[in-house]
Amino acid sequence: MKDYDFEIKELDDNTTELILLNTWNKKTLNKNIQALNKTNIQKNSKLIVNFQNLKEWDNSAIIYLISFFKTFEEQNLILKNLDSFEEIYRFYEKHYQDNDVEIKEQKSIIEDIGKKTYELYLTGIDFINFMGKVFYYFVYSLFNPSKIRFKAMFKYIDTSAVNALFIVGVTSFLVGVVIAYQGAVQLEKFGANIFIVEMICITMFREIAPLVTAIVIAGRSSSSYTAEIGAMKITDEIDAMRTMDFEPMTFLVLPRIFALLISLPLLVFFADMIGIFGGMVIAFTDLDITFVQFINRMGQEVPLKHLLIGVGKSVFFGIAIALIGCYRGFQVQNNTTSIGKYTTISVVNAIFVVIALNAIFSVILTQIGI
Repeated sequence: MKDYDFEIKELDDNTTELILLNTWNKKTLNKNIQALNKTNIQKNSKLIVNFQNLKEWDNSAIIYLISFFKTFEEQNLILKNLDSFEEIYRFYEKHYQDNDVEIKEQKSIIEDIGKKTYELYLTGIDFINFMGKVFYYFVYSLFNPSKIRFKAMFKYIDTSAVNALFIVGVTSFLVGVVIAYQGAVQLEKFGANIFIVEMICITMFREIAPLVTAIVIAGRSSSSYTAEIGAMKITDEIDAMRTMDFEPMTFLVLPRIFALLISLPLLVFFADMIGIFGGMVIAFTDLDITFVQFINRMGQEVPLKHLLIGVGKSVFFGIAIALIGCYRGFQVQNNTTSIGKYTTISVVNAIFVVIALNAIFSVILTQIGI
């Protein structure tokens, strides 16, 4: 009795006939492969495969036989009596891939740079169009105050500003402590302890408080705006709003922009006070400058313009954060994974834009002497 399920017949004209027998499945496949490898059928010969006596086969047998047949030239291979097996065989043959097929195409760095640049260009054009629509409805709402959704605006002020007071306060206090502590170490060497007041106040008012607050709000609000609008897009709520003649720009975007436009300057002012308080604590403990001395020195030597510059910059930060958060929300596609993708992109973009705007303001204001 044979230990394998096939027969080999040598025919004329360099032709071999392979007759498949019985059942080919994962239980019998190993012994059949070993026996077939021992036959040493010439790869340049003509092979006729006869399926007439094959009773049954499974997926593993089909895949192996296809891989075995691939070792012969296509014109030298003849399949006989496929009959009921033909449909499944043709399906696996159509989708078969050799192990050595390269999954990833080799791409040049220049090609990647070109594609990324073109994608960035398209995104920029789309974002400009989005800003144009927002600006149009922004001006329209100013001339038609009844169109402003004040209830929604106050809700977003609550979620974006009031609920962020604790984290903004803690962050500002710690930053103020760090700046004061590092400054105190250096100023004490020169006996210029009192100058710690100007250093802390100008740094916090002009740069640190607006930047830190905007980054915190970018992480909180930009992500939430993207996720909220993205979820509405996935559930077709935005399309339903358009069907009912509600403009998404006035209904979803403008209340969020107005909320950050109002709340971020107030948060920056709050961060200024907390950061200065942290600096006062370190000035008192390390440099023996009392709170009264600190406040008097601040009133005499620190111009008000530094506070106004910091608060003024935050208005632009708030608009940028809200715009980016809403824009990325409208880019969400109809699957849940894209919410996470565009939420991450939204936060990264918002933080980058805030830092870039801060740098631009610093350079321009310094150049014009303010």
